[in-house]
Amino acid sequence: MNNLRHTPVHRICCRATSSAGVRWSSYVGDVRRLHNLSKSCASAATSSSSAFARAPTTTPPPSIPSPLPTAPHAQQVSAFPSLVIGPNRSLTPLGSFASAQAAFLDPPDDVVEDLLDRLVELNVGIVAHYYMDVELQGVLHAVRRRQMDMLSRGNGGGVVGVGRSVPEYPLVAIADSLRMGDDAVRMCAENSASAIICLGVDFMSESVSAIMGRNGHPDVPVYRASVGRIGCSLAESAESDGYRAWLERCVRDGASIGKKSLHVVYINTSLETKAVSSSIMPTITCTSSNVLQTILQASAQLGPDDLRVCYGPDTYMGENLISLLDGVLSSGWSDDRIRSDLHPLHDRSTVRALRDNILVYPHGNCVVHHMFGTSVVEAVERDYPDAYVTAHLEVPGEMFQVALRRSLDDMGVVGSTSNILNFIERKVEEAAAEGRGGGGEGGDGKKRRLKFILGTEAGMVTSIVRSVQDILDSRSCRDVEAEIVFPVSSEAVMGVDDHDGEGRSSSTSATTTTTTSLGVVPGSAGGEGCSAAGGCATCPFMKMNDLDAVRDIVDMIGRQRSSTTSNARDELRLSRHMPPNRLAGKYIDGKDAIELGTEPIVYMREFMKEKRLGDELVERVERAGRMAA
Repeated sequence: MNNLRHTPVHRICCRATSSAGVRWSSYVGDVRRLHNLSKSCASAATSSSSAFARAPTTTPPPSIPSPLPTAPHAQQVSAFPSLVIGPNRSLTPLGSFASAQAAFLDPPDDVVEDLLDRLVELNVGIVAHYYMDVELQGVLHAVRRRQMDMLSRGNGGGVVGVGRSVPEYPLVAIADSLRMGDDAVRMCAENSASAIICLGVDFMSESVSAIMGRNGHPDVPVYRASVGRIGCSLAESAESDGYRAWLERCVRDGASIGKKSLHVVYINTSLETKAVSSSIMPTITCTSSNVLQTILQASAQLGPDDLRVCYGPDTYMGENLISLLDGVLSSGWSDDRIRSDLHPLHDRSTVRALRDNILVYPHGNCVVHHMFGTSVVEAVERDYPDAYVTAHLEVPGEMFQVALRRSLDDMGVVGSTSNILNFIERKVEEAAAEGRGGGGEGGDGKKRRLKFILGTEAGMVTSIVRSVQDILDSRSCRDVEAEIVFPVSSEAVMGVDDHDGEGRSSSTSATTTTTTSLGVVPGSAGGEGCSAAGGCATCPFMKMNDLDAVRDIVDMIGRQRSSTTSNARDELRLSRHMPPNRLAGKYIDGKDAIELGTEPIVYMREFMKEKRLGDELVERVERAGRMAA
């Protein structure tokens, strides 16, 4: 244990072995040991009266040093753990949590090559959510990059030891839950993928399978990373009897006052939720990227005074939408500005009518975003007055309000994971363009560091790091850094003292030398970096997806393909990796439940394509309103 602690991370991950399978197992085993080591180093939860844990230390965290000077020390003081992305693809983690994120961003080449070879050989695609564990995302990003590099060099004729052509469409896609389904369909259509591995929670694999089936690929199997249930607190809140009762009450109460009703349901819910909802009232799905435009367009088409929008199940997102509309009204937006910047068919009176006709389900939230509470917001406001603040629409109102206020001055963004990524990319692009050839801010040769508060799940950092590195490389920019700050609550982390594996302290620690940085590890006090006091690092459900599981599935598929006789054991195990199939063969009010469940997604896709609600959905809302009256 102690030997591993003081072994550089790049040496831990790059041990040479004799075979691809052993190399893979060695890497995964080292990853697990390093993760377990960080947990064993936690000695006691931080006191609620203490701002954050500190750890006396002498050994710096693993980093990829930059040959260039870093930003001035005053800019490096950080209340939260953070990861600094610099020129020449340098990474400097501040705090143990950030070190854990950075350690796995550049996986060993042999691990990457082995997985790519197997995916090409078996023609298997992988779709993964942004919130995957950083070690898994590091490998997936590298596999995708390696595939694209081979194609760009004209090496698509085959892979060593495989003898198959490298497909032109990526074998790996990392995206939000909606794009995962689209990417899976394209893998089937363009690569003739024989199977899809879906890395996410259960409703995502269920949705991917349904979308593939609806687009002509019902026989391509979809496999999850676990044989057990991979839950989601938000999705499950919409599967309760309480949610159904709330929908029925929305319809009943709307009819009593002569209003039409439309259910806008977050796409991060199960097919069963969508099917049951569709049977109760007209339903359209939304994403965190399009939810605002969805309700604005619905109100404009169906009448802002006549339509009630019933939004669920994410309570925070619904309340944040109302806050956003309140902000438009209270900040004095004119009718002209509303039409130009918000929606062309709205003005102050219609925005007010929409705001007054939104009903939000009161009992649904994501366990991750729920954790960005008061204590975290206070620290952001106090310690990061000049930072850019990003907030997912699912975060609690306090965090959302900070990001919303700063977004008015282009100092923040509220929205989806894609919105957050695009905002960070834009800001880095702008800074790189200003600094290129000018010696940095002010032309004095000093680095300019942009700070971004990451108000969503920490798994996004892999995509952010890759994008920022690519921007700085493409512009040959040497004077801009981006610091990604993880707003983790004090109760969500543990102080790091050096322990010998049996609870005895020693005089050294494996974090960082400056007293202003934090020595923290996620998961010890609150479970995967979360606490009820505010601040969440990672989603425990998403972390049920790991490298071991991916390799196991690939190996089972390979054995099934190469065996002359059916391998009953592998066949059974693979069947247990398939998505939930709760709606197969079921009907609701005489309608096929799967068709009913995918209907709201079809309505959303039509809206996204045409920028207006489809005629079929509008007619359903109008008809339901007449029948209720």
